Amino acid sequence: MMPIILLQPAAAAPRSKRAQGDIDLSSEPVISIIDDDPFVRDGIGDLMASLGYRCLTFASSEEFLESRQVSNTVCLITDLHMPGLNGLDLQEHLLQKGYCTPVIFVTAFPDGKSRERALRAGAVAYLSKPFAESSLIHAVGSALRAS
Repeated sequence: MMPIILLQPAAAAPRSKRAQGDIDLSSEPVISIIDDDPFVRDGIGDLMASLGYRCLTFASSEEFLESRQVSNTVCLITDLHMPGLNGLDLQEHLLQKGYCTPVIFVTAFPDGKSRERALRAGAVAYLSKPFAESSLIHAVGSALRAS
């Protein structure tokens, strides 16, 4: 197994700042986390931050797309089913715009068709909630090696 590549450790940011997508990190690579469930979103964000990654969380695909972080995102962890633009449609949108950001899907409602579509479009992983932290950590390592 290859080692996980860590980004430059970030200073711990207060949750209220880290959770806002409009922080100006114009030159900093970031892991972006999108989930409409605040507990899942913050839990994944806390896990990534504890590993030294700089991460930002977003409540929706639209919030992420409106942020200034799309081009800085080196790994995207997104829920599959969300109001508005779902994870699969977000992945397709990013690909159409020329972004090759590695995507990790997390979902409480896994199904073979969406899994196949996500992986065929280049997703690094498709994890079913609840998932082991180690599975997500491994997927992030794979995503960062791919970026």
